[in-house]
Amino acid sequence: MAKPVVFITGGGRRIGAAISTMLMEAGYFVLIHVRNSLADAQAIIDQYSNLNDGDVGGDIVQADLLNDDIINLIDTIVNHPKVVEYGGLFGLIHNASVYQPISFDELTFEEFKKNFTIHVEVPFLLTKGLYEQLKAKSGSVIGLVDTSQGRAWQDLTHYTASKNALRQMMINLAGDLQPHVRVNCIAPGAIISAAWEIEHFASVLEKVPMGRSGEPKDIASAAKFLLESDHISGQIINVDGGWTLVE
Repeated sequence: MAKPVVFITGGGRRIGAAISTMLMEAGYFVLIHVRNSLADAQAIIDQYSNLNDGDVGGDIVQADLLNDDIINLIDTIVNHPKVVEYGGLFGLIHNASVYQPISFDELTFEEFKKNFTIHVEVPFLLTKGLYEQLKAKSGSVIGLVDTSQGRAWQDLTHYTASKNALRQMMINLAGDLQPHVRVNCIAPGAIISAAWEIEHFASVLEKVPMGRSGEPKDIASAAKFLLESDHISGQIINVDGGWTLVE
């Protein structure tokens, strides 16, 4: 029997890698999109195979989401042998992201547009282009957003604006695509810090009710839960150790 197929953007590193790994272990065939992280994605696939008697749990799909034709990426997914064998797509996870602080004085419209391309335009095009494959398997779409809604995050206007646009688009799509396809969001918070935000991250952790940072596997668990919960749609799960309760 064919494994259910899930496609994840940015699935080779960090949170994406944790999601790819957990879904393979749960019996999914994962199409891992990467731009440059080919070795990382291959290591995920090889590790799963080595632990499961040579079973192949995934494949790599390489594309530059900023510069490549998304129509070609959609065609690659639609015509992938595992998608054809399964008869559609069980899950689509919008995980690819850019995250870099830029002061308003230095923020260019080109950088602003880049964030909206990755966080909004590409998820829209992929969801629309893969809708029939998702509908065929009563599938699920998950958007990785964040906990910035209603907050002013210094030097991140471009990031927070685009992530909140993704959040609203996903919620609206939950209405537009029902009852055939479920759409939900995961909002990570206090999970992993970039090198430039270590000091800020430490101050955040002082407020987190759980008293610690989360791990990428916590986001992966939420993604697996949403994929398999066939009566949940239009929801945003904050995976933040309770941070949103006190902020």
